[in-house]
Amino acid sequence: MRRALFSIIIAGGVGITATAQTQDAPPRFRSATEVVTIQASVRTNRGRPVPGLTTNDFEVRDNGQVRPILSLRADRQSPVSLAILVDTSGSMATGPKRALTRQALDSVLAQLRRGEDEVGVFTFDSALHERRGFTSEPLDMKGVLDDFSVFGSTSLYDATAAAARQLAARSAAHKAIIVLTDGTDTSSTMTAPEVSGLASSISVPVYIVATVPSIDQRAMLEAAERAGDSDAADLRDLAEWTGGQLVFASTDVETLTAASSLVHELRQQYVLAIEAAAQREWRRLDIRVKRPSAIVKARSGYFGG
Repeated sequence: MRRALFSIIIAGGVGITATAQTQDAPPRFRSATEVVTIQASVRTNRGRPVPGLTTNDFEVRDNGQVRPILSLRADRQSPVSLAILVDTSGSMATGPKRALTRQALDSVLAQLRRGEDEVGVFTFDSALHERRGFTSEPLDMKGVLDDFSVFGSTSLYDATAAAARQLAARSAAHKAIIVLTDGTDTSSTMTAPEVSGLASSISVPVYIVATVPSIDQRAMLEAAERAGDSDAADLRDLAEWTGGQLVFASTDVETLTAASSLVHELRQQYVLAIEAAAQREWRRLDIRVKRPSAIVKARSGYFGG
C-alpha cells in the first residue's frame, strides 16, 4: 500500500499539522471515555462472509499496541445510512456512462428497506450538490436523475470529504459513501490521503463504482502501479484506506451486480468500538481475526485527541 500523508488533521477541508495549536479555542465538553467505531468486513479467502464472530475472535492494534474491544455489534437488521454521490462532470458524457450510473443508483435503492434505512443523493462536478436530502423512503428518489446533465470539472475528493462530514451526523450503525463515477479527479483541492483521513476519522467507508470501459480499467490500474510507493494516491487507495472498495463496471450486468453487492457487504459488517487515544495524532489501526482463512477489511486509522 502506498504511503499516506497521515500527519495531517482535517478541519473544514484544511490540512493542519498535528503540532498546531488553536488560539482562544472555545471549551470542548467531552465524555470521560471517547470511543472509535470500526466497521469491519470479514470474509474467507474465497470471498464468503464469516458469521458468528465474538470479541475473542478479533484483535485490534492501535499504533501497534493491542487494545481491548469495548463492544461488538453484528446485527444484519441494523439500519444503514448511505450518501450516494453521482459524477455529473463533463467526462461522464462519453459512452454509456450515464445509463450505467442510473442503473447503479436504481440497484442500490432497490436494496434499501423502506422506513428503516436512509439515503441521500448528491451530484458533483467542481462542487457537491444535494439532489435529494436524507430520507428513509427510497421510493422518494425515483426520477432523481431524470435531468442528468453533465458539465464541468471533477472534484471527486472534495465532494467525498463534504459528504463524509454530512454522514457524521447520521445515527445509523452502518454508514457508507457510494461514489458513481468514471474514476478521474481533475480539480479537487484535497488529496486522496486527506479525504481518506477525514472519512476514516468518522468511520465512513467509501465504495466506488467506476463505470468505465474495460480498456480504461486497465489503464487506470497500470497508472496506479506505476505510481509505486509515492505520496500519490488514486481511487483505489481512497477506498482501501477507509475500509471500502473500488469496483469496475462496464456492462449492465456488472453494474447491477456491483451496486447490489456493496449494500449486501455493508449489512454483513461487524461494528467494533475501542477507546480513543488521547494523543492528538494520526493513529494506525490494524484489525485482525484469529482464523487463518479470514480476511478483514476496515478503516486504516483515526485521529486521536
